[in-house]
Amino acid sequence: MKLISKYLSVVLTITLIATSSQSAQAAMIANDVVISQAQLQDARSVLLQKLQRADIREQLLDMGVSQNAVEERISLMTQEEIAQLNQQIDELPAGGDILGVILVLFIVFVITDVIGATDIFPFIKPVN
Repeated sequence: MKLISKYLSVVLTITLIATSSQSAQAAMIANDVVISQAQLQDARSVLLQKLQRADIREQLLDMGVSQNAVEERISLMTQEEIAQLNQQIDELPAGGDILGVILVLFIVFVITDVIGATDIFPFIKPVN
């Protein structure tokens, strides 16, 4: 009984020392960082909603780009790129030139393939 008691006390002591040596780190997050992240998330969701249209999905599939690839690419885009793409889509005539949207997306996909962020088009070699 004494042996079990000593063993248990050593194990508990080691466990107590190990857990007390770990410390948590916390820091303040600036308001502009939180706002910027929220705006980026909103812009991404707006862009994804615009790309959920059946005619756009069909055109992208005809080009060989899956919906998952589109979502992955959009998640890799910066806030400026998303804002620019949203602006270009908004400037297109309503119900009109869907080819323009697809062309813009194709250009974005080609650029991300060239820089090596993704590998959707096998005929494009990254610059790395």
